[in-house]
Amino acid sequence: MSESAIPNHGARRRVGAVRVGAVIVAAGQSTRMAGLDKVFTHVAGLPLIAHSLNVLEASDAVHEAVLVLSDSRLDEGRALVQQHHWRKLVAVCAGGERRQDSVLAGLQALKGCSWIIVHDGARPCLTPDLIALGLEEAQETGAAVAAVPSKDTIKVVGESGIVESTPERSKLWAVQTPQTFRYDILISAHRSLQGDFTDDAAMVEAMGGRVKVHLGSYDNLKVTTPEDLPIVEQWLTKRMAGTVVANL
Repeated sequence: MSESAIPNHGARRRVGAVRVGAVIVAAGQSTRMAGLDKVFTHVAGLPLIAHSLNVLEASDAVHEAVLVLSDSRLDEGRALVQQHHWRKLVAVCAGGERRQDSVLAGLQALKGCSWIIVHDGARPCLTPDLIALGLEEAQETGAAVAAVPSKDTIKVVGESGIVESTPERSKLWAVQTPQTFRYDILISAHRSLQGDFTDDAAMVEAMGGRVKVHLGSYDNLKVTTPEDLPIVEQWLTKRMAGTVVANL
């Protein structure tokens, strides 16, 4: 068995046999948040970004993590790390102009990891089960993403506002994070591709890689507008009170 392989049997119990790193991407500009910096906005008593970092700190599967922030928020992020004493957080680094530039900065700050988890800092409802399931499912192809089946009918619309097609809903999934990859696959994609990509899975796909989809959670919401904050606060408050079971 290679150093980076995760065995088929008992994967959730044995992920600690290899080194797993996490890149938390939070370098966006929060342009739709009415002037709020969403990752530092307090939700359920903590800065939004702290909820994901607490889950990573408590996860038996994760060995180290890097937080990627905009350059203007580095000091605030480092102060938050000192306050919470996250031992697994090995670096707080500046992101780049594009999301993929920020992920690459995080990848380069990790050392000796065979597997990588990439997670959006704006998704505070991360759970240990999502982390473990991603690592388990990624063993088949070296790449796996959390996603949920689309509840809505989706239309492909042209520039003139006319519907061009209606894809079959049963084949449509809304992709989330965490996204899990073998380190060598993901770093190769980031170093080789020059175009703009909306997520890391798309980069692996562009290189001809196969990406496995596993069930995420409808609770795993990405905070995009101020209206999202009360929704995640309600869920996080219930989780902190011990009344939420992971919706997988």
